[in-house]
Amino acid sequence: MSRAPAGLPRRHQAPHDAGMPWLPLVLAPFIGSFLGTLVQRLPAGEGVIAGRSRCDHCHHVLSAWELLPVASWLALRGRCRHCGAPLAAFYPAMELLALLLAAWAAASVSGAALWLGCALGWGLLALAAIDLRHYILPDVLTLPLIPLGLLAAWLDDPEELVAHMIGTALGYLTFLLIAEGYRRLRGRDGLGLGDAKLLAVAGAWVSWQGLPSVVLLGACASLALLLLERLRGGAIRLEQRVAFGPGLCLGLWLVWLYGPLQLAG
Repeated sequence: MSRAPAGLPRRHQAPHDAGMPWLPLVLAPFIGSFLGTLVQRLPAGEGVIAGRSRCDHCHHVLSAWELLPVASWLALRGRCRHCGAPLAAFYPAMELLALLLAAWAAASVSGAALWLGCALGWGLLALAAIDLRHYILPDVLTLPLIPLGLLAAWLDDPEELVAHMIGTALGYLTFLLIAEGYRRLRGRDGLGLGDAKLLAVAGAWVSWQGLPSVVLLGACASLALLLLERLRGGAIRLEQRVAFGPGLCLGLWLVWLYGPLQLAG
């Protein structure tokens, strides 16, 4: 198989498989529903698999038809049919975002790369949501993406596996050194190890060549979130905590799909 042009992932050169490219799209809303439960329960230390879904207000156990992705929320007009309390739009939003990511991946890659891309996108979606809400990036979600990224790299081009392994180590060490330097300079934490592990994930998926683009895009996205908060009337303070994870997740997703940023000229 011929190699892809510089900056473009090799998997984009592979012919699209007939297979079942529609299957990830069918499964995506159900995956999104599960991710919504995971985002709600994991930071609280609650069981994700065990336990029935309940209304947050009256705690009535929801039936199967009340758990249909998006459709149930629309049919119930966003309210619990037992107590009439409003149901948060968080779950249908996660379901639609999971579907969007699957469709996005399907438009760019196929075959094994499609399934791996969906796994990456769905994992990043959960991490971004948790970091936005709780300022944490759980290892149980972050660390499995490293071997998965190395597997994707090996399937895409075995000759590039070493570059991706170097990227994993370089991504982690770079943010680790920045975090340690900030701590020594300011006397407090400024960058969490969760971000360092997430950049290690980025290195596994896009190799060391893609890391600068991931960080740049992540910084721009994080700045955009701050500006949006300011436009909504919020105050921006020097000591304000900023969730860097969502920006890194977006940067990694874009660089994995389209390759590193290219200088014009």
